[in-house]
Amino acid sequence: MKILRTGHEHANHRQTPLHLARTLGLGLGAVALLFLAGCGDTETAANAPAASPTDKTAAPDDPAANGTAGSAVDPAKAFAQLPRLAGKATVVLTVNGAPITIEVDGDKAPITAGNFVDLVQKGVYNGTLFHRVVRDPDPFVVQGGDPQSKDPTVPPQDLGTGSYQDASGEARYIPLEILPQGEKVPLYSTTFSSVQMAKPPALTHKRGMVAMARSQFPDSASAQFYFTLGDVNFLDGEYAVFGEVKEGMDVVDQIQQGDKIESATVTTGADKLKAGS
Repeated sequence: MKILRTGHEHANHRQTPLHLARTLGLGLGAVALLFLAGCGDTETAANAPAASPTDKTAAPDDPAANGTAGSAVDPAKAFAQLPRLAGKATVVLTVNGAPITIEVDGDKAPITAGNFVDLVQKGVYNGTLFHRVVRDPDPFVVQGGDPQSKDPTVPPQDLGTGSYQDASGEARYIPLEILPQGEKVPLYSTTFSSVQMAKPPALTHKRGMVAMARSQFPDSASAQFYFTLGDVNFLDGEYAVFGEVKEGMDVVDQIQQGDKIESATVTTGADKLKAGS
């Protein structure tokens, strides 16, 4: 997934780089590198600003279409078709022969965490590549999980444009899900800046966190995720954090573009995953 300037969105969720730059007090160039852009019905992730590709699909089951956008809703009811995690789980990724242990937080991000654990159990991440690594001028992110990166015939420039598709070929997208600190229910389908949320998120973009990449549409995350290499708190409230590296951050620090996820395994908490309807 890539971070680039946005194209069209739902009018009430528009979040262009200029808007975000003004909101966060950042330079436009810096913000342009922070949008995970969608390509067609997929997610993308490039290393530099680019024109937003045509987005053929707003994410399926977009709550914006049924009046729940930006509201605190019961995820079990509003997103019954999606897997969710009721509690915490542990996932171990093996990269370059070394383990990375991630605590996945379904207490604070039940849908996002459930989607990740479900994809791990399905073997979606096994053999996928880290297609984007940004360390200069400051440590930023290591991004991977594009299912199509398993295919050696996919050109390198196209990596980061893939989403998870089920056996029928249907793509799965999940809503943007961010829990405000002190609240019991996450905010869905909108960024904090869009609704002028004053509270910080319960899960922030400090070093060692794991979050979902997405396109300019809030509800467009699918499979691609990223590790934060430093404190990048200007992303707080804009992207969904769902986990934290508990062991193996030294392994993350050594990841290079093109490195492979050799295996991904749920080691604890698999019983807390609730299947979608």
